[in-house]
Amino acid sequence: MTGNNNIYVDLGLKNAEKLKIKTGLIIKIIKAMHTKELTQDQAAKRMGISQPKVSEMMIVNFTNVSKSKFMDCLTKMGFDIENQVLPLKRWLVI
Repeated sequence: MTGNNNIYVDLGLKNAEKLKIKTGLIIKIIKAMHTKELTQDQAAKRMGISQPKVSEMMIVNFTNVSKSKFMDCLTKMGFDIENQVLPLKRWLVI
């Protein structure tokens, strides 16, 4: 393993960057649920999705959910989404 801050790259998976982004979004959703002390059903209603979809998120199953849907869920959970463009670490000269 190379240890490049993306486990999906280390595992040789396709779409590694997309998977890393989705994982980060799911983590934010799960943390928000815990902070707000929401059940899966309450979170589902708040995000406008089904409880089974929330359950899938809790086990980090996101194969059928788009990045934009996760961002929409975070907005409905009270977050402001900002897109940032940052240089990749591998391109930085140190």
